[in-house]
Amino acid sequence: MNQTIDLLQQLIRNECVNDGTAESGHEVRNADVLQHWLEGSGLDFQRYEPSPGRVSLVSRIEGSDPSAPSLCLMGHTDVVPVNRDGWSRDPFGGERIVSPEGVDEVWGRGAVDMLNLTASMAVAFRELARRDFRPRGDLIFFAVADEESGSAHGARWMADNERDAIWADYVLTENGGLHSGPADAPRIGINVAEKGVAWRRLRVKGTPGHGSRPFRADNALVKAAAVVARLAEYRPPPRFHELWPQQVANMPVDDETKAAMLDPDRLDDLLAELPDAGRAAHFYSCTHTTFSPNLLEAGETRMKTNVIPDAIDIDVDIRTMPGDTAEEVQAHLDAALGGLGDRIDIEIESLMNDPASTSSADTPLWDSLQRAVAKPFPGARLAPQFIVGFTDSRIYREMGAVAYGAGLFSPELDVGSFGRRFHGNDERIDVESLRLSTDLFVDVATDLLG
Repeated sequence: MNQTIDLLQQLIRNECVNDGTAESGHEVRNADVLQHWLEGSGLDFQRYEPSPGRVSLVSRIEGSDPSAPSLCLMGHTDVVPVNRDGWSRDPFGGERIVSPEGVDEVWGRGAVDMLNLTASMAVAFRELARRDFRPRGDLIFFAVADEESGSAHGARWMADNERDAIWADYVLTENGGLHSGPADAPRIGINVAEKGVAWRRLRVKGTPGHGSRPFRADNALVKAAAVVARLAEYRPPPRFHELWPQQVANMPVDDETKAAMLDPDRLDDLLAELPDAGRAAHFYSCTHTTFSPNLLEAGETRMKTNVIPDAIDIDVDIRTMPGDTAEEVQAHLDAALGGLGDRIDIEIESLMNDPASTSSADTPLWDSLQRAVAKPFPGARLAPQFIVGFTDSRIYREMGAVAYGAGLFSPELDVGSFGRRFHGNDERIDVESLRLSTDLFVDVATDLLG
């Protein structure tokens, strides 16, 4: 366990912040640490750098049977930006702190998303190599850059340019492994499906002018504000993914609430009244295509206080339900804007357009995960989950692989706290979860490939 803790602290301290620009990330720092960590175990490495500093690392334990299925442990090495003012600790200090409740934790950006699992995978992979593990099929460790901003400098580039280096029949990545249900028979969530991502940039056009003469001006920012308001208020009807009924069945709520959660005519009213805003937001995202206008910038020129802007770009994070196509996304935008779209000059650019993806839970990998989870938690059963974010699983699923989000966290880590730490303040992970996840990856690899 101490090895996983030490490695996680190093990865956090490297501050591989991905702000969405090609020049950010600097994942070479974490690639160097991981390569150094794995050296001396007889392993070979391949490094891939599609853009300066955006390094992904691949290592492999060769299988004895070319026809046997292969397994990839994939962890990303970048983290999202942070507002230091919101933290009670240095977000890149990687400190190990015992909470007032006695919980031993590692703090820092990426402790949850997902450097904890990347470190656990690396330690498990090195442990297997040092045991002289000889799997039937290949075991691959893939430390990938640029997951946090769409994968153009990471998994997407690797799939398009170096597919053979990373191909595997089965893939484990972020971020399942949380407990729910009774302590003597918990359900352990494994992510088998995720929403699609359809990021769009809406350019709202106006006419430049002097800020001292705003009357009847064609101000792009004022028009953009109206567009943002429409997008924020838009409420498409709910749609239920095939896993939603099972997710509802596992909720600790009464039968009447469960019935409302499965009724498209009653769901939205129920969520509007739910006291827990965080849970309401999650359930809404599980059942709706969502639109979040998150970034506003001037077009070609920098905005200035005394200049009426002629163009404003609005970047919208759109997450789609299974079956949504680019045409459906456009129909949603048209519906959200209504007549406003006819009165305002708007250009729409597609930034990402990856559909929702799903892997079957009826696989040997699922069975191996079930046996591995049962070692520390004999009464536990796996529960397939549909997540509302996107991961690099979608890229492997496009290639034809089975990909799950899987780890194993301590029972004391509740779903709500875990969710709030994603991209949030005071991100941290308990060391017991690090131990459980590291053991899980060792056990799954030996069970599936041994």
